[in-house]
Parts: sequence; structure tokens; C-alpha cells
Amino acid sequence: MANPGFPPDDPNYVDPYAPALPAAFRFSVKLGDASSGPDSSFQEVAGIEMNMEVDELREGGENRFVHQLPTGVKQKRLTLKRGVASKESALVGWCQRTLGGGLSVQIQLATLEVKLLDEKANPLRGWSFSNVYPVRWEIDTFNSTKNEVALETIELAYQTVTRQDL
Repeated sequence: MANPGFPPDDPNYVDPYAPALPAAFRFSVKLGDASSGPDSSFQEVAGIEMNMEVDELREGGENRFVHQLPTGVKQKRLTLKRGVASKESALVGWCQRTLGGGLSVQIQLATLEVKLLDEKANPLRGWSFSNVYPVRWEIDTFNSTKNEVALETIELAYQTVTRQDL
């Protein structure tokens, strides 16, 4: 006899009350307060990570453990990857001004938002990055033996990241 209890025995059953987990392939990236919306479609966003740096301290005469003392928080660099965008892209222009000017030009800090979207492009979760600036901009290798889209990779440093549940 089938189990009349809960959950149902049907392997295709989806609990309507379970929170929906966002898919990682639908997201948007927005630089600053761009009123035109997101800059372009990105293939990949990586580097949303924070780590507490620690110093290990061995106490004299105490061999059972090592003290781990916090020294600060370190963030990875944010990496954005997409097809090579047009020169009208606000992000490309900002990268060219910052990296092309070297240290003779004042670095223009910006904010950046990354949002995970549902199937109707409504934001589900988001991350807001402050005091962002480009540190690397790379165009992938051109190769006549491959049939691939030309990609650019933009690496950004930032000061803080704040998670937003939308």
C-alpha cells in the first residue's frame, strides 16, 4: 500500500511552500547609477568572496592547540567575463579611462550591483559592491582555428560587498 503520509511518493512532486533557490545562469550586472539599466550580458561573474585573515599564535607550554587571531577581512577580486562589447559601453569607457591613464589620472570609484534573477527577470538576491575600480582588462586570444566568441575579462577591486535579499 502506498504511503498516505507526507511527502508524497511521487518523485516529481514539488513542494509549493519550499523556497525557490535561484539559478546561477540568470543574472544582471549594473555599474553605478546607470539609468539605462545593465551594461551588457555577461557570461560569467566570479570572485564574490570574503575571507577573515588570521595569524596563528603558538602559546608557550600549551601544545594542544594554536590560537588563531583575526587580522582583517580580505576580498577576492571580482571577475566579469562577456563577449567583447562596443566602445559605447559605460563599463568599457570607465576601464579605458582608468587603466589607460595609469596613476596620472585620478581613479574614479564606482558602485556595482550583481543580481540573481528569476525566470521573469525579477531580482531575487543581490550583491552591492562599493568603491570599485578596474585593475585588469583582457581580451582573450584570437584563434583562427576555433569558432568561438571573442571574450573580454574585466577584473575589479572593491572595498566592501553587501548582500541584499530582494
